[in-house]
Amino acid sequence: MWAVVYITPDKKEATRIQEILTREGILVKIKELSASGTNNKKRSVEILVPEAEADEALEIISSI
Repeated sequence: MWAVVYITPDKKEATRIQEILTREGILVKIKELSASGTNNKKRSVEILVPEAEADEALEIISSI
């Protein structure tokens, strides 16, 4: 199972965190959430990791 460890306000930030976690050897998926309005181009993005790696990912994210 995958666990959401962080939600970013945009894809740029999600990609940056994904790269950091990947360098640390953690599997990462990112998932864009639906925009609240049809003209809203900014979308929040979930960062997901395997449940077994969630604690380690949270430690890394908190140190950024």
